[in-house]
Amino acid sequence: MANLAVSKSLTAWLLGLTIIVIGLGGLIRIYDAGESCPDWPLCFGTLGFDISEEEQGEWWAENPEEIDSRGSSHRYSTFQIFTEWFHRFLAGAILGPLVLLNWYLLRRDKDPGKDIRFASTLTVILIIWQGAIGWLTVEVDNLHWSVALHLSSALAFTISMFWLWLTITRAEEGVPVWLEFEHGAANKWRNGVTWLSIGAFISIFSGTFVSTTPGANLGCGVDGIPDSWPLCEGNLVDSVEDIVLQSQIIHRWLVGVMLVAMGSASYLIWKESDGSSDRILRNWIWGSTLLSFTNASIGAIYVISWDMEEGFFELLSLVHLMLASLTFLAMATAWIGCVIATEEIS
Repeated sequence: MANLAVSKSLTAWLLGLTIIVIGLGGLIRIYDAGESCPDWPLCFGTLGFDISEEEQGEWWAENPEEIDSRGSSHRYSTFQIFTEWFHRFLAGAILGPLVLLNWYLLRRDKDPGKDIRFASTLTVILIIWQGAIGWLTVEVDNLHWSVALHLSSALAFTISMFWLWLTITRAEEGVPVWLEFEHGAANKWRNGVTWLSIGAFISIFSGTFVSTTPGANLGCGVDGIPDSWPLCEGNLVDSVEDIVLQSQIIHRWLVGVMLVAMGSASYLIWKESDGSSDRILRNWIWGSTLLSFTNASIGAIYVISWDMEEGFFELLSLVHLMLASLTFLAMATAWIGCVIATEEIS
């Protein structure tokens, strides 16, 4: 049981570290630093990040098969390179090895239980997969689909880490009070929470295309209210001829559907809930809904923040990413709670 206690604490710390790594990934995007380390796992052939423009030029000359999407003459600042380097360092040198250590510690326990064994193995599989996707993202020069896949995999890994923490907690002391849903309410709302979780995931997936496709964040214009938001180039509905370049309007419609669905779910569960256990699930849905509406507002402010000299206020893009991630993680956690309450995860 001592190993379980250590692994529980380690898993909680790894969850926090994972969120930081995701945030760093968003920081890399807003500083346009996704290709600032063009090779993998090294960075311009070195283990460091302090690469001068001259050294960058020499590396490009020695590796003519490598092409930066911004042109062969493009150079990166030390800060840009550092963001990518630090992201890799945290993920590859700290997070990955600690996930393996956690798996080993749990295997040393005489009988951790099949759920714990499976959950810990899943975290190892997903962290290895995530590393492979990170390599692929570098190889294809941060193409939109690779970044979307990278973020999606990161969220899947985060959920697996939470599940591992939860299985250890259940083995020690049962389901936490804040996830102890009433059986009837969980059974009734399980499908609805499933679809809300899927919707939150699709919304963030589509948003990744907007943020990583050149020009997509300009897809609805920069004319402010109302032509650029809530309208798109002055239109409420417009034909979509290029799914990628016009991903912003697709993303907006997906978010709009999600807001209606989340708002409706919040109202319906408020009308139905009466006991304290019912209120726990209600509060999860309410919290996720609040995150969704807040994040939609952040997205709107980002669109209308355009300035001729400064462009968009990119820090809002990072906040937008993190709130979207938290919305999905909150809904996915509620789904896990529903499954536990309906006794489908034993």
